[in-house]
Amino acid sequence: MTPPRRPVAFDRSQAATYDEKYVRLAALRDALHLLLSAVFADLPAEARILCVGAGTGHELIYLARKFPRWSFTVVEPSGPMLDVCRHKAQECGITPRCAFHEGYLHSLPISTEFDGATSLLVSQFILSPEARVAFFRAIAERLRPAGLLASADLASDITTPAYQSLLSVWLRLMRETDSQLEQIERLREAYTRDVAVLPADQVSAIIASAGFTEPILFHQAGLIHAWYAERRSSIA
Repeated sequence: MTPPRRPVAFDRSQAATYDEKYVRLAALRDALHLLLSAVFADLPAEARILCVGAGTGHELIYLARKFPRWSFTVVEPSGPMLDVCRHKAQECGITPRCAFHEGYLHSLPISTEFDGATSLLVSQFILSPEARVAFFRAIAERLRPAGLLASADLASDITTPAYQSLLSVWLRLMRETDSQLEQIERLREAYTRDVAVLPADQVSAIIASAGFTEPILFHQAGLIHAWYAERRSSIA
């Protein structure tokens, strides 16, 4: 998991420096990954995990080290980001346990073979609620019954004064990325135009309507909220 990004808007130089840009925010990522490993801890010893929109592969590397018998299918539409992910996997010696799929989730063949799936800061870029439901349904279609989804996105009720206050805190946090002030301020507008920041209960309802049990909120850090849910036996 890394801070919010557009899935394919990266050239090779941007992808190569992406992790370095957000290194000072690593504590956000590490806390989520620690709790994620606890959510997934009771999956089978040789579980198969689907990582959707994995970017440069932080959750892949963390889970692969934590659970050395697991295998992973990594889905990422940005070729340069996926190249960085592949390189990391090779350096860590986990490539034999990984399959890399460049493209969006809908282009990955459907088979209910996965025991767990991650979608970390991905669905928030799907602006249409119907398309967002379809995204989570596509994950459900690839999980075995009772398979676990862990999903994280920015969430808040943007109509409230509390959101405006928290957003200001969040943007001050983004100064740690060494971005220029005008770049950080542009995020304020982007979060109303390019990111579907919805109240947490609405995000939870979207996930549930896609074939999952009622999602359980297991982590919050600033605007980031993370849920887990089981795939229902029937998702029709």
